[in-house]
Amino acid sequence: MDPGPHAIYIVSSYLGAALVVLFLIVWTMFNAHRQKSRLEQLEKLGIRRQSALTSTREEE
Repeated sequence: MDPGPHAIYIVSSYLGAALVVLFLIVWTMFNAHRQKSRLEQLEKLGIRRQSALTSTREEE
């Protein structure tokens, strides 16, 4: 099969799209880890999430 004269453009487009998707996956994993760490720090300081406060008020 002959890829034709536009093979370089097609391959580079697919490669670029794959790199963007990979970057987004890695960034999402990094950001989730960072958010989890920040929440743990805040909870150690005694600052709770607002959703936790709302659920305890409803139980009373």
